[in-house]
Amino acid sequence: SADLEVLRSYYMDSGYLEFAIDSTQISITPDKQDIYITVNLTEGDKYTISNTAVSGNTPVAKEEIEKLVQVKAGDDFSRKALSETTKLIGERLASEGYAFANINAIPDMNKEKHEVAFNFMIDPGQRVYIRRINISGNTKTRDEVIRREFRQVESSWFDVKKIKQSKKHVDQLGFFEEANIETPAVPGAADQMDVNVSVTEKSTGSFTVGAGVGSGEGLVLTAGVSQSNLFGSGSHLSTQLNTGKINQNISVSYTNPYFTDDGMSRGFDVYKRNSNATNTTLSQFTSSTAGIGVRFGVPISDDSNISYGLTIENSNIGLTALSPLRYTSYVNTFGSVNTTALGTVGWTRDSRDSAIYTTEGTMQRAYAEIALPVMDMRYYKLNYEQQWFYPLSSNFTFMLNGIAGVGAGYAGKQMPFFKNFYAGGSGSVRGFEPSSLGPRDINNLSLGGLRRIAGSMEIMTTMPGIKDKSVRLSGFVDGGAVYGSGDLPGSAGMRYSTGVALTWLSPMGPLKFSYGLPLNKQAVDKLQAFQFTMGSMF
Repeated sequence: SADLEVLRSYYMDSGYLEFAIDSTQISITPDKQDIYITVNLTEGDKYTISNTAVSGNTPVAKEEIEKLVQVKAGDDFSRKALSETTKLIGERLASEGYAFANINAIPDMNKEKHEVAFNFMIDPGQRVYIRRINISGNTKTRDEVIRREFRQVESSWFDVKKIKQSKKHVDQLGFFEEANIETPAVPGAADQMDVNVSVTEKSTGSFTVGAGVGSGEGLVLTAGVSQSNLFGSGSHLSTQLNTGKINQNISVSYTNPYFTDDGMSRGFDVYKRNSNATNTTLSQFTSSTAGIGVRFGVPISDDSNISYGLTIENSNIGLTALSPLRYTSYVNTFGSVNTTALGTVGWTRDSRDSAIYTTEGTMQRAYAEIALPVMDMRYYKLNYEQQWFYPLSSNFTFMLNGIAGVGAGYAGKQMPFFKNFYAGGSGSVRGFEPSSLGPRDINNLSLGGLRRIAGSMEIMTTMPGIKDKSVRLSGFVDGGAVYGSGDLPGSAGMRYSTGVALTWLSPMGPLKFSYGLPLNKQAVDKLQAFQFTMGSMF
């Protein structure tokens, strides 16, 4: 029957309004090895649309409803287009509170001309408002944490768009295995509905201790404690300790997503970072940085927010005999110890269907970091990031990812060399050594630069034979470059690579493995085909 319905849909969506399946017969060959299926059908004539009209008592402007009609005069008849039209009109009326509207597409056939006109008759029914929002299943999370994510409120008109937005925001909390919403009618009250929200709690706290080997980092020890739903309040608290050959970090972070009732967030960060580039392909220096900061986020639309913050940071730079002359000159001019007041401001828009298992939507982020002219440093960095996801099928997703950044000093000071942009390796151009792209010194060590651009195209799918969405396989093409002054010819320009990658959202954190090959290798380039990282996902 499913195959017959596919056949029927093909004809009905191709103009054959009078198509009919007359009969079917099934027969078996004498040797009982094969089966014959015979379908007797009547195609009928192919019809085109002669006219469309909207009638009935519509509470929405007729002109607005007419814009939702998906067929027009001259089109071939299509049952799919008619169904889509009635769906769109129904959703538009439901956004005004008319939850039980009836939309009927009434045909007027002219068999001689093989034409058909449709009159979309609208009966909006009674306007409905929400009596009560009921929440169940939240054994740990407070009611208010879920309720404040709702765009639909009690005692207001039913709005199907706000119901869908509410479901999306509850899902994006990340506190629940699943969240379901039902809208039953209130018995005995034709103009009232309830919203029943049922959730299934999942673990939101984690304690991790682990070890691994990261590309360019050697042995990496990690330990962390995090709780994204602290005491069921929706607040997030985390501590993290990372040790590696290049970077050692310790940090504590706290965020209250509803510092104010209207959704303004506030967070605090304390961190200490040590970096030792003396045994790497980066130009030789060490740094020790400590900071404390406060940040705020303000929603400006359903999926956008602006953020701003202030961080006081102290940096101590160490040089070696192999450090580039430009590094020595900077330290001699501005000193090895600097205190900075970092102001940050940013804008984020996130329309992804999921922050973890993304299949569609976009994520855009523009942000600026400015060393305010009240302490030692004077510089700024401007950054833009974007991800775009498009579902190719139920199993395959296409992704475009891009980042761009520019920085400079001001008021007579340079941008600190230890704040330079870098590219290469996981997160930018896979197949090249981490942070190896762009300007080099005379020892062929990376200097970084004042400008960066990188991007990738990727087709992702779940691992064949594994139903768990936590494992994803992908094929990619990466490209990127870092621009600035250097001493080694041949290091400038874009670099491209292609390869395959595997991402596993393991209990120890996200693990990313990739195998990349360069598409335009230059003689000075440093390659690293196999790479993997353990850490947070963007």
